[in-house]
Amino acid sequence: MRIAKPAATRNRIVSPASLSRARSSRHPGRKAASAAILAASMFGPLLRGKKVTLRPARENDAEHFVRWFADMEVTRYLNRRMAVTLEQERDYLKKIGESKDDVWWMIDAEAKPIGATGIHRINWLDANGTTGIMIGDKDCWGKGYATEAMRLRTRHAFRELNLHKVMTEIDSGNEASLKALERNGYRAVGIRREQTFREGKWHDRWLGELLRADWEKTQA
Repeated sequence: MRIAKPAATRNRIVSPASLSRARSSRHPGRKAASAAILAASMFGPLLRGKKVTLRPARENDAEHFVRWFADMEVTRYLNRRMAVTLEQERDYLKKIGESKDDVWWMIDAEAKPIGATGIHRINWLDANGTTGIMIGDKDCWGKGYATEAMRLRTRHAFRELNLHKVMTEIDSGNEASLKALERNGYRAVGIRREQTFREGKWHDRWLGELLRADWEKTQA
């Protein structure tokens, strides 16, 4: 299986680059995202932090997800709580790599892949997207890796993709993710009551958002 390389231009009515230019014309003070970034295959570029590195997917990354998704402790708070086959993961990586509305990275730490993160369902006209993350390697929980991965992802969303807002939702019982989101500036905007059924009972979903203007205040 070959992970998708930068996709050729498709027959789309409106391209992300043209939407970025349209937003810039409506908001002259907003820095436009480069057409080169938006035209690329949507595996995100290499981003290095002090603890983690975000990188594009490789062909052998699918096998890590097969192992992670087979562990019910890892998938406890995820929307996707079923084991997957190697072929299913290969198909997913191919699909996400070809998407024009998702930006996705593998997370490396301690010289190995430990999880993945992304910005999904990007609305280029309204400049927003939905973020998600998983740390599949349980030996790497509680070390601040998710917090830094979110920080790198957020900077890319606002400074490179020119988004106005990022959104997320998590299981209300996922305290570790909630703390990492709050450290990165996400604010609670609502609760989806009894949204998911897990471990014999219904659970709420926590909804959070981060505006670029609020994030910029923390960068001064």
